[in-house]
This record gives sequence, C-alpha cells and structure tokens, in this order.
Amino acid sequence: MTTTPQRLFIDGEWTEPADGHYEVVDPATEETVGLAPEASRAQVYEAASAARDAFATWSRTRPEERAAILDRAADLMQRDFLANAELAQAESGATTGTARGMQVAVGAARFRRYAKGALEPVEEAIPPQINEAGPMGRAGIFGALAGRRPVGVVTCITSYNNPWANPAGKVAPALAMGNTVVVKPAPQDPLSVYRMAEALAEAGVPAGVVNVVSGSAPGVGEAAVDSPDVDMVSFTGSTAVGQRIAEVCGRSMKRQLMELGGKGAAVVLDDADLDSAVAGIGTTFSFYSGQICTAPTRVLVQRAVHDALIEKLTAYAGYLTVGDPTAKGTVVGPVISAAHRDRIESYVELGRKEGARVVTGGERPDPTGRGFYVAPTLLADCTNDMRVVREEIFGPVVVVVAFDDEEEGVALANDSDYGLIDYVWSGDVARAFRVARRLRAGGVGVNTIGRNMEAPFGGFKRSGVGRDVGSYALHAYSELQSIVWPG
Repeated sequence: MTTTPQRLFIDGEWTEPADGHYEVVDPATEETVGLAPEASRAQVYEAASAARDAFATWSRTRPEERAAILDRAADLMQRDFLANAELAQAESGATTGTARGMQVAVGAARFRRYAKGALEPVEEAIPPQINEAGPMGRAGIFGALAGRRPVGVVTCITSYNNPWANPAGKVAPALAMGNTVVVKPAPQDPLSVYRMAEALAEAGVPAGVVNVVSGSAPGVGEAAVDSPDVDMVSFTGSTAVGQRIAEVCGRSMKRQLMELGGKGAAVVLDDADLDSAVAGIGTTFSFYSGQICTAPTRVLVQRAVHDALIEKLTAYAGYLTVGDPTAKGTVVGPVISAAHRDRIESYVELGRKEGARVVTGGERPDPTGRGFYVAPTLLADCTNDMRVVREEIFGPVVVVVAFDDEEEGVALANDSDYGLIDYVWSGDVARAFRVARRLRAGGVGVNTIGRNMEAPFGGFKRSGVGRDVGSYALHAYSELQSIVWPG
C-alpha cells in the first residue's frame, strides 16, 4: 500500500532509522502494507532528549495556542479520512465500519475533545485556613491554591487493536496539558501513528513536542521507558508487559498510567432481558475480533436462564460473517497475526482439555485462503478454576459459567486477577446497581456495553494503574501543586 519506506519523526525532522526497516503485514491478506522504521536505542534517547528540550517552551505556551494546534490536527486527520481509514484497516485487519467509525473518527474526535480540554481550568482555590501561633510561625489566615502542572516528557506506548483512537487518547490530553511526548507505536500497525504525526506537524506543533519512534524488537520500547529524560510512561497492553514497565519506572519514580488486561465478567441475572445481554456479549465475537480488553468475555449466568442464554448466543454467533474486512457484510475480520491466531486456538484446545464444551466455533475458518482468522467460539460447562476462564485470551472467545444466586455471582465475578470493566444484566435496575457497586472493577455497564466517554476509565487489580478519558485524562498527565500564602 505504501511504497516509500517510513522514516522516524524526531525533533521535527523525518529521520532515517539506524537499524533499517521491517515489514508491516496485512492480517487479512498476509501482504506487505509498508515498511516501518526500526529505531536504534540511541535514536530513542535522541527523541526523548528533543522532547526534554522542547518542554520548557511548550509547557509555557498559552492554552489557546495548544488548543488551536490540536484542532487543526483534527481537521487534517478528517481531511485525509478515507486514506487514513484504508491504512488503518490494512494494518489492523479491522472491518471498514470499525476502521472508519471507531479508529480514525474516534482519533480525530479525541483531538477535538482535548483542544477544548486545553482550555479547562487548571487551578482551584482551597478554602482559607486559620492557624494558631506555634512553631511554624505567627497566627494567621492562610490561603491555598491547588494547580495542575504538566508532568514533563511522556512516553506513550500504544496498543495494536486501535492505531488511531488509542494513540490519540494519550497524545492529545498529554499535549493539551503542556507535556511533550515520545510515541512508541505497537510494532504490528505503526504506520497510522506516523500519519497522526504528519497531521500534527502540518498543524504547526513545534519541533520536539511530538516524536515517534518504532521498532519490531523490544529494545525500542525499553529505551522509551528507561530514558532518563522521560518523566512518565503511559502504556496500553498486556499485564505482563505492564508489570515489566512498572518495575523500570519504579527505579526512578517515573509516573505511570497503565491500561492493562481484562477478563470482563458479564453477570446475567435470572430476570435479565436475554436478547439485550446477548447483543452486548456477542460483540466480543465481532468487535476487533475480540481483541479488546473491555470485552465481556467471561459470562456468569444464573442457572435458571443458563440454557436459554447459551441457545441465543449460539444463534447470534451463527449470524456473524467471517471474512475479508474490506467486503460489505463482513462482521468478523482477522486477528492481528498468525502468532496471535495460534495463541487463541491453543486456548480453545486447552478449554477442551479442561472439560469445557465447544458449543460453536473451535475450527479455523478459511474464508479467503489466506489471513489470520478465528471463528467466533463459545465455551460452555466452564468452571471458575479453568485457565480459559481466568486468563485473558484476547480473541473472539466467550466462556460461560453458571451460578445459583446473586451472592455466588458476585463472588465469581470478583474472583479474578483482573478488574477493568464488568457488566450486569437485570430487569430490576435497583438490583443491577446493587450488584454493580459490589464488583471490583474500574467500570461497570448496567444493561449495556456502551460507555460514557467523559467517565473515568481504568482498572482495579492487575488491569492497570490510574484513570483517563474525559477530564480525567488531563488529570492523568499532570502533577498537583499547592501554593500557600498568608492572608
């Protein structure tokens, strides 16, 4: 698709990579989409140093100026909308509707949101306090101000499942708050992130404020984390990688925002609207081909409606067309790589060995004779001790566990290493909220998988550290400072 090898973006310049290029592969066709640059450790450090140098000026720019640049960047992303969506689709294997509506459109929308966010107040008055005379000084009335200040240089390490929305959700609020960034895209689909950098450069972002470095080897990400010029790391990806990043950050007290794995529990109570529940749970089969940490992959269903739910989920999966993501009518595209397809298939086989029943799926579809496809798969007769129930599969696989009463359902939902987003379906809203409040998860959907994009997003337990989205993202990329004075 792209004939010119991509270059790195460092200190406002398009730079030849020291370690050559690697192929980006279309998951649907297995053809080469383009050549991505392989940065050296020294080049990553150079990018972080450029961001450090640019921080002093960028952090003091007027909020209106930062807002104008973010708005212009959104305009440019929208100007090239179809070309951007075509590239995102080729890199990620997303269906046309997803590439356009959930990747590029959401990416541009996030830049617009944080253009407004740059203008949000960053200081808040604290009520005065009366102090008696003592060792700390004379009696008096002390005023105080709490202000949010930019953290500094932020490394943004992005996920492969959404090469537009995920980077935009990091870069835009970080820039709005006055930080500078080093972006390290996922190795599978980095070319879209360079398109984002092109838009920012054309929009007038100063040299060094935004830097993009990529690589297929772990060393590029490691350098982006351990650089002494980096103050904060924002990472979306697996819990295992997040733990390693956190260990490195801990050595120099770098700030962290970690959005990690999930194994979302969908608690379906006996008074639930099963069609609504199936419509929500069934998105796991189709949306990003299950490659999404917020998916309701772990279905906990009250025994009285267990069989009916299995029947409806099976029928739902049967309606989903697996195939070429560019073809009209395709609902389920490929997963990101052959290695990931093999990993998902190994989990399905493990489920069989553990005693789960494969209700539908479980066999490799071959819609085009090429590509990395996984059939929507439903595993029933599962128990909470099975690895397929406890571990994140990150594919179009749903596991079902039965429970008897509400208390057991809550206990099963909470018996997990993860706690990103859970879900409750019940015809009794008061009951649903009662259950929701007891779930150990950063978010809970009640009778919906929809999200309010101003609500805080992040996880309990091993699903992450910190919160972002909406104004919470601005908070995530800032430090609180208090200023106190005598009245």
